[in-house]
Amino acid sequence: MYKFQSLKDHVYDYIAEQISQGNLLPDEKINENKICQELNISRTPVREALIQLSSENVLENVPRKGFVVKDLNPKEAAEIYEVVGVLDGYAATLACGRLTAKTLKDMEFYINSMDLAIDSGNYEMYYKQQEIFHQLYLVECGNDTLVDSLLKLKKKFVAKKYDLNCMEDVKAILFETNNEHKEMLKLFKTNKTDELEHYIRQVHWDPSKSATEVTTP
Repeated sequence: MYKFQSLKDHVYDYIAEQISQGNLLPDEKINENKICQELNISRTPVREALIQLSSENVLENVPRKGFVVKDLNPKEAAEIYEVVGVLDGYAATLACGRLTAKTLKDMEFYINSMDLAIDSGNYEMYYKQQEIFHQLYLVECGNDTLVDSLLKLKKKFVAKKYDLNCMEDVKAILFETNNEHKEMLKLFKTNKTDELEHYIRQVHWDPSKSATEVTTP
């Protein structure tokens, strides 16, 4: 699940974090020289990270302008939610029955940790723990191509539209999402594959929830 990070991976995560935190906005040009100076690295890993983000449609390489943060409109976000729901649901059904007691216990640990992160307003930690929660069953599905496709689609949702000034609204949204994780865990434990697939596709990745991912109205 974890691997050594190359310089390119480090730059990739740095740029993704800047977008997530709202420091880089849609249509804003990525300043390659600034990234090189801030991370004290050469231009090559920065270019490699930008090219990867562009291939995943997080960035767009605009002629005579360079790499810019790509917009995500409501229609695109809803369509991606639909596809992710299908793939994630299928991956979960493949993993169902393969999860060990330890993995299930680890999933429960991260669910409880997410509740604590939300309650304390540590949203960065919440997203990291949520990613690990999903990885725990994805690595057990046995289909690397499926997982790779799923992760590439999810990377389109780097930026979040949550208004951090409305803290209670953010908490309510994230607590609701984590309650869905709790329901997923129950279905994993009981090996109810059909219900699990339906729940992930129709509830957890309900396209109507995609508004929080939209970068343009």
